[in-house]
Amino acid sequence: MLSRIAESLFWIGRYLERADGTARILDVHLQLLLEDPWIDEDVACRSLLAVMGAPAPDRATNREDIVGMLATEVEHPSSLAFSIRAARENARRAREIVSSELWEVLNTTSRRMPRRLHGANTHQTFTWVRERCALAYGVLESTAARDEAWQFLALGRAIERTDMTARLLATRSLTSDSGPSWTTILRSCGAYEPYLRTYQGAPRPLAAAEFLLLDRLFPRSIIYSIAEAESCMRAIDPGTERTGYTSAILRALGRIRNELEYTQIAEIVDDLPARMEHVQAVAREASEAIRQRFFPTQAEPSWIGEIG
Repeated sequence: MLSRIAESLFWIGRYLERADGTARILDVHLQLLLEDPWIDEDVACRSLLAVMGAPAPDRATNREDIVGMLATEVEHPSSLAFSIRAARENARRAREIVSSELWEVLNTTSRRMPRRLHGANTHQTFTWVRERCALAYGVLESTAARDEAWQFLALGRAIERTDMTARLLATRSLTSDSGPSWTTILRSCGAYEPYLRTYQGAPRPLAAAEFLLLDRLFPRSIIYSIAEAESCMRAIDPGTERTGYTSAILRALGRIRNELEYTQIAEIVDDLPARMEHVQAVAREASEAIRQRFFPTQAEPSWIGEIG
């Protein structure tokens, strides 16, 4: 497969997942501000910008600023609008591989993305973005052959999902005093009902964190996403090593998986922000290793300002 095509497919997966994850995080954050009248809005907004890797403005910030920067500002690399447009642009570059159905979904979503959000339509827009991403995934799941093209797209989605779930968990510590409840975070991941079926009871902090971090059967957990990325890598580049791994990608993914699986969940939760920053750093390391291995001619990507 051409490097250009592989790169575009990888970034379609990443940008679709980033749009979905950003919509979920913004929804959680705005709900937190509405539920807690005592929260310091400026501190909470700056904490969210830090979680999303975006610089905070010099002046005081509020929820309207956050919605503007992270939802509708087309030129802001952390925004929903940027991710949706970038997914569509990568699909255009790989038009000979991308199916007409997927192209139509991405093209229509990009054209219909609102340029402004206010009040009542904010939550509806975040829900709409998640539904459009789910539609794109549905088209892929039901029509795409499980060949190398599929593996690159699924690899991008798995790497990004690892990163975005870590960012979502980091919102639990948005301020020193409070954060979204574990029930809110579980709901934002679509994990509330699966959690209830698994644990047979109301969400408890350690159990909820364990479910989103370590559950091997829930597709949005960090461990599941890392395992999926490893599976895609082995399908794309099957190794023949008798001992160990020479692939920097598999080494990075295996290292963080082992760290999480062999650490007590209480120890992870006690230091959740730092642990989630480490997961994000490993996701960046794996993405950079993928770029060097498969798309070596392109500029070095980063979460802010990366061009896929």
